Amino acid sequence: MNPSSTRRVTQMLAGMRGESRQAAMERLLPLVYDELRALARAQLRHERPDHTLQATALVHEAYLRLLGGTQPSWNDRQHFFRAAAEAMRRNSSNTLGSGAGSSGGASECASS
Repeated sequence: MNPSSTRRVTQMLAGMRGESRQAAMERLLPLVYDELRALARAQLRHERPDHTLQATALVHEAYLRLLGGTQPSWNDRQHFFRAAAEAMRRNSSNTLGSGAGSSGGASECASS
């Protein structure tokens, strides 16, 4: 992501304080989707080779986890991506560790 896009994401996050989490994520997702997919691909490279979870599914599950709260509470772009990465790690370990589908719901990291 270039410095201009980085500033734009941070500014958007700062401007979301009074917005619902869903409205905020709908505006934010197009800006960060490609980077989230790259993050998901990197996460999946560390999983066992026979897993069936795809990067797109991992991003979508993380998105649902991040929607779990009522207000966006990310301080800046870095904070948002840390929360997204944690949501992806929790989902991939839940899904791949148990062999079952995702558990859904909100995670603690999404609201911190």
